[in-house]
Amino acid sequence: MSGPANSLTLSLLLERGDFRLRLDETIALDGVTAVFGRSGSGKTSLLRAIAGLDRPAQGRIVFGDDVWFDTDTRQSMKPHRRGAGYLFQDARLFGHLSVAGNLAFADKRSGHQGDAIAFEDVVAATGLSDLLSRNIGGLSGGERQRVALARTLLARPRLLLLDEPLTGLDRAAKREIMPYLRDVPARFGIPALFVSHDIEEVTALANRILVLDGGRVAAHGALGDVLQTLDLGPLLADGTTGSLIEATVTGHDAALGVTQLDLAGTPLSLPLDERLETGRTVRLFVDASDVALATARPEGISIRNILPGQIKAIEKNASRPYADIVVTIGKGQLRARITRASLAELALTEGMEVFALVKTMSFAD
Repeated sequence: MSGPANSLTLSLLLERGDFRLRLDETIALDGVTAVFGRSGSGKTSLLRAIAGLDRPAQGRIVFGDDVWFDTDTRQSMKPHRRGAGYLFQDARLFGHLSVAGNLAFADKRSGHQGDAIAFEDVVAATGLSDLLSRNIGGLSGGERQRVALARTLLARPRLLLLDEPLTGLDRAAKREIMPYLRDVPARFGIPALFVSHDIEEVTALANRILVLDGGRVAAHGALGDVLQTLDLGPLLADGTTGSLIEATVTGHDAALGVTQLDLAGTPLSLPLDERLETGRTVRLFVDASDVALATARPEGISIRNILPGQIKAIEKNASRPYADIVVTIGKGQLRARITRASLAELALTEGMEVFALVKTMSFAD
């Protein structure tokens, strides 16, 4: 039975050599869903199967009420009929055409499809107005990806498939393109699946996440919920894990160089960013290794962000020298990674009141 028009149902077996990936998930297509996992976990294979570029070994793909693939009924809709816009890592632009030429090609090929998405709106939304006459060869990496995003939008897709579009870009180029990748799907009402193995990219762009590991789905749900309950460290090259929390901007202090926020009644301060309007709710990513715990409020220390909370869970493994402590802060949760020696010395237990000392955090928005 197909799901509502805002869902993607995947009941699949994907095979590539000795690798197998099994899924039985219905993805709510509201915003950007990250498809996350280590290299070789099947992220790109999944996207290619959804797009119709690769054929699953067996199963079913249903977008809303449309059956895109079904081995039982021998259905396999052609890629161009699925309406999935695929943004590749390498942009794949026409080097002999200008920016305007690349966009015009996609615009014409789409047949305009009722002009639900206007050419001028796409150019404005991707910040390309001043680049239309430029040659592709003279563009930076971030500019090339913006052109590729605009070209994909002009195909008037029903679903965006973003296959690690930030791979190979330097930090400056990533910062240039990320706001467009985050905001454009919502602006045009097009849901997106975003493949990445970088947790910072995921927290900046996505509101939902599908985690792949060991040929299966390890987690699926709202980004904040998954980050609070699943240790992603083993899936990351550097072992990083952390939390996503929400806070409200309360003001800015230019003299001290800080932006002030409120988290469940507790004041926070971060490096000054006056672009954030007072009253705005922002997402913050906190690396678990940047959180220390104390059983009493400390005094005379340089750490400014000290959050009262209660220990919800203690996760430890005898094969690892550290333990992850999940602390409830207001309506959210914070993950702290401490040594097992510290855990024993502080005699921490579930339900204990503690103070989380956050050394650093970053805006995920």
